[in-house]
Amino acid sequence: MGTTTEDPTVSRILLVLLALSGLPRVSADDKVGVFEGRGDIGTVLRPGSVRYDDAARTYTVTGSGENMWFAADALHFAWAKASGDVALTADVAFVGTGRNPHRKAVLAIRAGLDADSAYVDVAIHGDGLTSLQFRDAKGANTHEIQTSATSPARARLVRRGRYALLYLAARGEELKFSGAAVRLEFDGPAYVGIGVCAHDKDVSETATFSNVELATALPTGTPVLYSTLETQAMSSTDRRIVLVSPTRFEAPNWLRDGRTLLYNGGGRLYRVPAAGGTPEVVDTGFAVRCNNDHGVSPDGTRLVVSDQSQGDRKSRIYTLPAAGGTPMPVTPNGPSYWHGWSPDGQTLAFCGERNGEFDIYAIPVGGGDETRLTTAKGLDDGPEFAPDGKHIYFNSVRSGRMQIWRMKPDGSEQEQITDDEFNNWFPHPAPDGRSLVFVSFDKDVTGHPADKDVTLRRLTLADKKIDVLGRFLGGQGTANVPCWSPDGRRIAFVTYQLVP
Repeated sequence: MGTTTEDPTVSRILLVLLALSGLPRVSADDKVGVFEGRGDIGTVLRPGSVRYDDAARTYTVTGSGENMWFAADALHFAWAKASGDVALTADVAFVGTGRNPHRKAVLAIRAGLDADSAYVDVAIHGDGLTSLQFRDAKGANTHEIQTSATSPARARLVRRGRYALLYLAARGEELKFSGAAVRLEFDGPAYVGIGVCAHDKDVSETATFSNVELATALPTGTPVLYSTLETQAMSSTDRRIVLVSPTRFEAPNWLRDGRTLLYNGGGRLYRVPAAGGTPEVVDTGFAVRCNNDHGVSPDGTRLVVSDQSQGDRKSRIYTLPAAGGTPMPVTPNGPSYWHGWSPDGQTLAFCGERNGEFDIYAIPVGGGDETRLTTAKGLDDGPEFAPDGKHIYFNSVRSGRMQIWRMKPDGSEQEQITDDEFNNWFPHPAPDGRSLVFVSFDKDVTGHPADKDVTLRRLTLADKKIDVLGRFLGGQGTANVPCWSPDGRRIAFVTYQLVP
């Protein structure tokens, strides 16, 4: 009986062809610890590995691969199949200094094992950057929500219903919700596991995953509402967390320095650095029941608030110095909710209820007679001036669903801008006047309630093309008022999450 020997040249060729195919390579002895499979995903020229130390409860994962980004990934991945809600938790640490600061150790939930599968993961980078990364659909580009944490010791990725949530902890601390959450566009059974990407196709990197917990029975206690203030780069649509709190806050504006954000919570206004930091309360005098309709003058010297602390407790509009101070009344009638300041600084646009009808009005910034601009039956709301002052954009329900409209500043030439299956609210023109950002509710949602699945979208005015900026839990308080940075490079908004 003859024997055969394997030609090493042929083996190397087969290995390269398999790597270039993008198909996962699964080990013959594929079960390791709690994971039922392992292998390389995507184009990986240097095969990866997983070693499990049962006594130390530690997985040592070595992986190569050029990146986990854009429309395809390359990594070594150990996984278990899971359906429904699931949580994966581990202490994560890199081994050695590494060659590329963008190497990644991940906890991931993948719709499949193809290189371009939809997925969500917590990615801890070699330089400490920690983010929630996600690909909405097979073959789509990857996006991320960057957290304020650097090189956390422990991480947890949770899929609960339609959302994935990220929890983090520094060494010696308890896990806390990071503020990063994303609505998943894939469901059904998923591959849940740990992996390493070298961010360099010619080298391998190693990370350890200790005290790993894989759970399908999640806490069911009374949920706590968390608010997360985020900024988003318009060039990439990637997001960064500024502030997270187990309280409700709303409606960020940018101050004219481009480095500070303004928001409301508990009836007060707060400032916080856009890079993250400790919020400070703004002195608004007697106006201590401010709602989420507030903003900044074009020259940056004054603030405008809608407050309901006086008299009949109906919302009225006031202005005050940007640094804080005594509010000066603008609208004698209520309720009045501010939304827009003309570029020349002379006029305010607002939504007011008069005789049971909500319409759009204009009034001189120093007070005086208000001018009614819309008369259609049903709600007209959210008026905001174009940066050239030639139009006021607003939302109106007059066509059956809430849609985006615009008109001349005197109320003439009212025309519909959007016409789709969503209810579209609060149009915010970009500083260059070329696009709008607005919040879209599902077609069966009435009004703009809190804590609903919403989509943040951008419309390009030249061709009416609409693209998605984010899908999350939001609504009332997400982006009620002007939200663009002065340079037009970023927007700010608030997302919400109910955390048991």
